[in-house]
Amino acid sequence: MNRRRLTLRCYFQVFLRTFVLQGSWNFERLQNLGVLFALAPALRQLYAGKALKDAYRRNLAYFNTHPFLGAPILGAMLNLECARSEGRPEEIEVDDFRQMVMAPYAAIGDALFWGGLRPFAAGIALFFSFNGSFWAPVIFLLIFNLPHLFFRTAGLWLGWVQGWKVTETVQRYNLPDVAIRLKEGTVVLLGGLCAYLTFQLLRGEGVPIFCGLAVVPVVLLCGWATRKGLSTLLLVWSATAIAVALVGFFKI
Repeated sequence: MNRRRLTLRCYFQVFLRTFVLQGSWNFERLQNLGVLFALAPALRQLYAGKALKDAYRRNLAYFNTHPFLGAPILGAMLNLECARSEGRPEEIEVDDFRQMVMAPYAAIGDALFWGGLRPFAAGIALFFSFNGSFWAPVIFLLIFNLPHLFFRTAGLWLGWVQGWKVTETVQRYNLPDVAIRLKEGTVVLLGGLCAYLTFQLLRGEGVPIFCGLAVVPVVLLCGWATRKGLSTLLLVWSATAIAVALVGFFKI
């Protein structure tokens, strides 16, 4: 890699521009304008004249992935562009690499960040919010954004240094399993939160605490029904309807 031409200053320029990867999202090629905007400072250092126009055109192709996991892809694309600009044999074309990884990384990012980390951070923040803590939104933002910023920073750097082999590094972390663990942790958190709220409600109404154990058979029944294939959405709506009916009955 030509380190004299792609400097740390260039890395930070590209890094900052990755935050607006979706700034010019369009229906024809989705994130392609964001990709070109992010890579432009580095491409201008690698090419000039017609070669620069060709590089711009090459990086305007269709692109769509998770914005946080787009960083290692962009870093690897720059590494491949460096190899091309120096006339070194390319192990894989930039376009082939982009098409190969953007869809899997989109699926991994959606599961990890949207489906795993965000609900997990919200679950922790809920504990603080129900106690009236001012720090609840701050805690949510910290828990969600620290991993997000790590993936952007380290991902771009690893892609920049390792090239297409960054896929092996990402694979070693087994991110789909991490997403599953986060989802399981969120379920435990929400269960603990429900137990805590039930405890507070029973204590406030003067009802003996052990009466809360009456919901245990209901929880076990719902778990059994889920394993038998009954729709979880139907269970949620049924439980809500029963709860509302019981509250109305005892209020009367």
